Amino acid sequence: MTPLRRLLTAASALALPAVVAAVPSAHAAVPPEHAVVTCQTASFYANYDSANGPSGFLRTLTLGNKIGHTPGVHPVYNGWAASFDYGPNDWGYLRIECIGGYDSW
Repeated sequence: MTPLRRLLTAASALALPAVVAAVPSAHAAVPPEHAVVTCQTASFYANYDSANGPSGFLRTLTLGNKIGHTPGVHPVYNGWAASFDYGPNDWGYLRIECIGGYDSW
């Protein structure tokens, strides 16, 4: 084995564990913090597209509905927050100003 090949083999053997450690595990997902809907009504959409806004209307959530959203962890796009509706247990998007009452239940 040539010295260059030995060097490349050693470098890749050392780099692989570092690369694997940097990739987040699917089990490392952050569960959403408990919150509630603070608006009288809030439209809940399945998707958010940065070019066209929310799409795939699911339902209207009402004041006090139990939802989940973790500020700083779950994305917010142009005021539309990725949220979890604990009613039917699904993810979607609603306006960030309609989320509050964190850890109230």
